[in-house]
Amino acid sequence: MHNLAIILIDSDGFRPNVGIILCNNNRMLFWGRRVGQDAWQFPQGGIKPDETPEQAMYRELQEEVGLRSDQVEVMGSTRKWLKYRLPERYIRRNCEPLCIGQKQIWFLLRTNCGEDAFCLDHTETPEFQDWRWVKYWQPVREVIYFKRQVYTRALEELAPLLYPEGAPGRSQTNYLRQNRR
Repeated sequence: MHNLAIILIDSDGFRPNVGIILCNNNRMLFWGRRVGQDAWQFPQGGIKPDETPEQAMYRELQEEVGLRSDQVEVMGSTRKWLKYRLPERYIRRNCEPLCIGQKQIWFLLRTNCGEDAFCLDHTETPEFQDWRWVKYWQPVREVIYFKRQVYTRALEELAPLLYPEGAPGRSQTNYLRQNRR
């Protein structure tokens, strides 16, 4: 029997999705390298028709990082959907319904387990081939250009949960140089 996932696209062409910002006790963030690419990102994935965003987040966490719900603490999530549009070359015009981007609820999680619990090949088709811990704003500089605004908005909104004393400063020179594309 095949398990075919039904992909939901809203009336504006955005696919519902969850993003996961996973941190450790040193407030460093999990940064995953996608399989077969020199592209790094946070774990993320689509929401199935019968799932809440929180259920999708736990499923994606286990599929992409190998962690269970009892190995993390949910610190919070974004209050509303954060959207990004796909560049024209990534839009699959032959698919119905047409998906022009993603709308995401972002979750901030803190690990309460050792790194030995991380398992990137938990599924037959892993998302990541490698990972590392990075400083808070580094993902904004390194993620693919069309996701930068969503990453910035998610990190800005969730920063007070991890940094109640105030988020660390950003390296504006590098940030602005990377954002010019």
